[in-house]
Amino acid sequence: MPKMNTVSGAKKRFKLTSSGKIKRKHAFKSHILTKKGTKQKRNLTHTAIVHKADEKNVKLQLCI
Repeated sequence: MPKMNTVSGAKKRFKLTSSGKIKRKHAFKSHILTKKGTKQKRNLTHTAIVHKADEKNVKLQLCI
């Protein structure tokens, strides 16, 4: 059986917290920011936790 490798895109996008949850960044904060309001941009700055439904797939990609 071949070795399991981490998905290199996933290791750049996700970090593990000390309690075992997975942190992620918000989308829609990279470009075309002139038409977005200040409040929206501020709220997109903060990190979020990966949803429980997606957690299994992300952990597989990170080989956890």
